[in-house]
Amino acid sequence: MSIFEMITPWDASVLEAIQGIKCEFLDTFMALMSFLGDKGLIWIAIGLTLCFFKKTRATGVMVLCAMVLGLLLGEFGIKNIICRPRPFVTYPELIVNGPMPSGYSFPSGHTTSSFAAATVIFIRSKKLAIPASLLAFLIAFSRLYNCAHYPTDVICGAVLGIVLAIITCLIFKKLGWDNRLGKNIIRKKGDVK
Repeated sequence: MSIFEMITPWDASVLEAIQGIKCEFLDTFMALMSFLGDKGLIWIAIGLTLCFFKKTRATGVMVLCAMVLGLLLGEFGIKNIICRPRPFVTYPELIVNGPMPSGYSFPSGHTTSSFAAATVIFIRSKKLAIPASLLAFLIAFSRLYNCAHYPTDVICGAVLGIVLAIITCLIFKKLGWDNRLGKNIIRKKGDVK
């Protein structure tokens, strides 16, 4: 018996409990949260925006790097090794909220990218730490509410994102890239070479 065969009944019971809180407002709100996290687009937009400003450029680059690591390791690696079916495939009685997702379930890509980005922001910016963390949590919870993932998919996606963010920040700090990215990219007339 595989580990997923042992935990899937628990996972399904959590999803069934979440189905008990469904309402029209949450259906719309959670569909929006999943849409924002789709392909990490909201986080890519945030990362690119941070790249435009000297003070936050290093943070923006780190957000994007951590997300690329999450994509490579989670989406292209782990998902295709584990091949866990989505909850609504195993339990057809579960009602999917929003568009029917494709591909495998473990780990949650929305959650991995959200927690990778939010953790970098949490480490690097006191001002943005709480809003980024709240957004990551809401996107992750939306994957459960919408029955796109099991709880263990979301938990492991969050852990993977956090670990990759920490590794990214440590590498940037060790190599001094965090300081170099904060300097002026374009030299002004009269600057000494």
